[in-house]
Amino acid sequence: MTGKLFGIVAGLALLALDTLPTPAAERQVLRGHVPKAVAGRNLPAVGRLPATTKLQLAIGLPWRNPEGLNNFLQELYTPGDPNFRKFLTPRQFTDQFGPTEQDYQALIAFARTNGLTVTGTFTNRALLDVKASVADIERVFHVTMRVYQHPTEGRTFFAPDVEPSLDLTVPVLHISGLDSYIVPHRMGQKAVSASGTGGANGTPAPTGSGPTNTYTASDIRKAYVPGVGLNGSGQTVGLLEYEGYYYDLIQDYEAYNGIPVNSVNVQNWELDGASGTPGSSYGEAEVDIEMAIAMAPGLSQVIVYELPAGTTNNPPPDDALNLMAAQDLANQLSSSYGFEFSANTDEIFQELAAQGQSFFQSSGDAGALPSQYITPPYDDPYITLVGGTELTTGSGGAYASETVLDDTTVYGPNGDGILSAGGISDDYTIPWYQKGINMSANGGSTTMRNMPDVAIVADSIYTFYNETTPKSGSYLGTSLAAPLWAGFMALVNEQAENEGLPAIGFANPVIYAIGKGSSYGSCFHDVTSGNNETPYSPAEFSAVAGYDLCTGWGTPKGQALINALCSTSSDLVWVQFGNSAAGNGSWLHPYNKMALGVGAVPTNGAIWIKGAGSSTEAMTISKPMNIRSVGGAATIGH
Repeated sequence: MTGKLFGIVAGLALLALDTLPTPAAERQVLRGHVPKAVAGRNLPAVGRLPATTKLQLAIGLPWRNPEGLNNFLQELYTPGDPNFRKFLTPRQFTDQFGPTEQDYQALIAFARTNGLTVTGTFTNRALLDVKASVADIERVFHVTMRVYQHPTEGRTFFAPDVEPSLDLTVPVLHISGLDSYIVPHRMGQKAVSASGTGGANGTPAPTGSGPTNTYTASDIRKAYVPGVGLNGSGQTVGLLEYEGYYYDLIQDYEAYNGIPVNSVNVQNWELDGASGTPGSSYGEAEVDIEMAIAMAPGLSQVIVYELPAGTTNNPPPDDALNLMAAQDLANQLSSSYGFEFSANTDEIFQELAAQGQSFFQSSGDAGALPSQYITPPYDDPYITLVGGTELTTGSGGAYASETVLDDTTVYGPNGDGILSAGGISDDYTIPWYQKGINMSANGGSTTMRNMPDVAIVADSIYTFYNETTPKSGSYLGTSLAAPLWAGFMALVNEQAENEGLPAIGFANPVIYAIGKGSSYGSCFHDVTSGNNETPYSPAEFSAVAGYDLCTGWGTPKGQALINALCSTSSDLVWVQFGNSAAGNGSWLHPYNKMALGVGAVPTNGAIWIKGAGSSTEAMTISKPMNIRSVGGAATIGH
């Protein structure tokens, strides 16, 4: 099914705005539109972009009260705060933080009066889509559109020679689409022969049940969610894609893995001229859909937000991301692409977080990155960046161990293999949730954003990726990891919904609270083996105990992490009556008496009663706390 309603609604909105007057104008100069390669390296132009070339742009307006929004987002993800997990609807967000209707109408009037063709509007008033010739763009925005030789890629790109300015009193945040320095691209992942790639250059050999020991959907669930009955029922995953896909490959994957064929509804939203036609390369979209289904085979729906395949004249990703926010149909979203990023994009990620939507981004496969080479979206503080591992399983497919994704048998983005990417941002200061981590062993920063946040298996996974022979085989790269985590979050939100709890929303605050808390070892597989060193960064980085810049906090430990993420507390205490040992209050070693849990739980914390049983203890509870039980009701008192 292909969604077309967005374009119809946009067209109707414009009919009511044709007669609006243009306000008195004052020239405003924008920032951040000349690529660093041009502005910082004095890159010489090799020509001008033809005046008749048509470009698709997205003009963004800033949120109202950005300081208030930042404060609200911290309150929204702080346990014990009155606003904790009280997520906004798109309408509520627009009413509180969106641009005013008056400003949006003034922007539309400005565009139409100056000969720009308005092609789409959005209900949150964040973006206005326009199409225009280079001649009109140069006239309206007071720039010259020049062509440059890309400093690191064998192609040219276009960009304005100076920062744009416009004669409009309404403040404009950013104009996306004015340059093609970054072309939307898949990560460095590879489809390889069905024999797999693990086991060479010292990496662990795969131990799955698929062809030549590759990992199937059931292998992945046995390793990361063993014994978990949740399957994503009632949940939707949204995927950002830049090309179409062959649906029969999804059916083949489901059939091979024993998942009822067509049981997961896959819906397409084709934006900015996307046709739904698959590209000629191996299928990124197919693999992303398959990984979400692998982790959550009972999903109600996967929505594919598709933009045209990457070209040098490609529309920005903001339309698809903003539609994810405006629709608010999926609580878990994923991207396995690098793409053009702007202040508009940053604002959209804030709205997603405010509405309780989590966004998982592949970290890339270039290994340790010097800070000057880290570009958004990877370091945005409102996304969860997912690194990759190589998995080893044991008897019956149970989890055994993991090491950092580091496969040099396949040509990678830097010519030195596929390695889980990580590093330190040059652009974003350390977010509130990342503070308080000892960075002395891992080489991280105490002042700037560190990456990645989490990880999961990203090598030797059996997929169906190509319409011609071979249709299936082993796949590797962190492109696999982001949709797997989106699928895992679908399990978490399924449990939250079943228990009458709100969705988890942006995952990082609670992930980092767990990582810094006493339940970390119960909730995450801490990956301490391997590194992502490259010739560019030969001393960085190594996996260490706790958080590191190879795999973040590590990989999920099934039900324990699901319970912890669902909790309304930043720290958890577990109680299981009848144990022979008192334990330490963790999932694996719970207390055996309620009094121990009451004494250990922090103010506004949570006690979870694990398993059946009872306690006859008498105690005084003198601080606010949550008491819940797993799998049934809890009775307190006589």
